[in-house]
Amino acid sequence: MRKQPKYYIIEASALPEVFLKVAEAKRLLTTGEAKTVNDATHMTGISRSAFYKYRDSILPFQNMTTGRIITFQLMMHDEPGVLSSLLTIYAQQKANILTINSIIPTNGHALVTISAELTDLTVSLEELLHLQQNTYGIIKAEIIAG
Repeated sequence: MRKQPKYYIIEASALPEVFLKVAEAKRLLTTGEAKTVNDATHMTGISRSAFYKYRDSILPFQNMTTGRIITFQLMMHDEPGVLSSLLTIYAQQKANILTINSIIPTNGHALVTISAELTDLTVSLEELLHLQQNTYGIIKAEIIAG
């Protein structure tokens, strides 16, 4: 019978350097910055055997209050610059926009859906929603998923 693994959450500074380098090598491979395991291990200064020994034992922890994907639905006036102002808010608050969808505006209004990843968000989710609601040209802003 296979023994069930145990998991712990440990602050990165308490880990041996090899684990941090394995995690970095995995990130390099995932992002495409390194094309091969050999490239990734060379870039991080670890051996391939260390990478293979620990690669399945270390994973990044995603804080559940950040890093989630949120979808906003916005009703806005169909005027030049309104969407640009809204996108500026996302950029200033470090929200990473994943998708923007809009239906064809009717009666001077446009319905826009924006999905954003909030790992590096500099304000609370509530504050981001408040900033959107108070942007010129925004009639209504709400969270519909996430």
